[in-house]
Order: sequence, then C-alpha cells, then structure tokens
Amino acid sequence: MKIKIIWVIIIFILTILILILHFKDFQNKKKVQIKKSNTTTFLKYNSNTFVDVKYSSEDSKGNKYIIEAKNGEIDISNPNIIFLTEVNALIELNNSNNIKIKSDYGKYNSDNLDTIFSKNVIITYLKNQINGEYLDFSISRNSMIISRDVIYENIENILKADVVEIEIDTKNTKIFMYDKKNKVNIQSKNINGNN
Repeated sequence: MKIKIIWVIIIFILTILILILHFKDFQNKKKVQIKKSNTTTFLKYNSNTFVDVKYSSEDSKGNKYIIEAKNGEIDISNPNIIFLTEVNALIELNNSNNIKIKSDYGKYNSDNLDTIFSKNVIITYLKNQINGEYLDFSISRNSMIISRDVIYENIENILKADVVEIEIDTKNTKIFMYDKKNKVNIQSKNINGNN
C-alpha cells in the first residue's frame, strides 16, 4: 500500500514539474517572426491569442497581400488556422490599383494564405464599394466571392445581389442570385446624386 502512495506522489510531482516547464517555455514566446515562401508573419503571443497581427506575402506575379488584425487566436486543432478580429487587408496588384478589405472577423490559413472575411465586410476598389457579410478570398483560386446581403455601389449605380464573384487579377466579375427566379436589383443614380 505504501508503494502505491509513493508512486502516486512521484507521478503527481512529475506532472506538476512538466506543467511548470511547459508554462515557462510558452511564456517565453513573446514575439515570433515566421518566414515561409515569401510570407512574413509577426505575432505577439499571450497564450494562444495575440494582438497586432500582420501577415504579408507576395505571389510569383509580384502582387502583395497584407492582412492586419487587432487580435488573433490560433485554432488548437489546426495551428495553420488563425481566427482574427477587426481585420484590414490590402491587395497591392502590380498591374492595377489596390483593393482594400475590412471586416469584423477573419479566418486566415497560413498554409495556403486563403482568408475568409465575415461580418460587415467592405471591399473598396477605385470608386467601387462592395458590402456583404461573407468574403472568401483565395490566392490559389485567384478569386474573391462575396455573399450574403451584397450591395455593390459605384458612381452611377447601386446593385443588390446574393453573390458577387471577382477574379483578382482581371477584375472579371459575375453577379447572380442563388434562386434563378429572383433578379439582381440595379438602381441608377441620377446626376444630382439621388436614386
């Protein structure tokens, strides 16, 4: 019986020591810079969450992708996935004008650099603005798919649709409704700025 108690005490002490060493090692990771195939990542750690997040990458065509967020949290089940809040992104196309994206939330995949933006998504390009609730931005697919309460506005028109799909490089755009019975709603603005 005494041997059992001694083993329980030894296992308990070893468990505490392992936890303490692991905690100290984790606390020492205050700032990390990761370089991965033309991608630079800056993180300030506090457990599995961090603040002042900035990811930047460049593709083979020279286009630059910069994502910043106020907060981030690493997905424990998949460390390549990072959940973001208060997200701002800038796409600097080398043969075109910049695209800006803002949203309340984001889900960044550090493996393939794809990003999901959600809630109060605003995309601006030149004098065009697209508002929606969900944006699937994929570098590998070369597309942005905006959905849920989409409003596309420029100097001349206001357009309401279910989905706007844009090729990043060419800006070729598809606008459609999920239900074929429904029509895309387009309102022209007159010269005085009234609808």
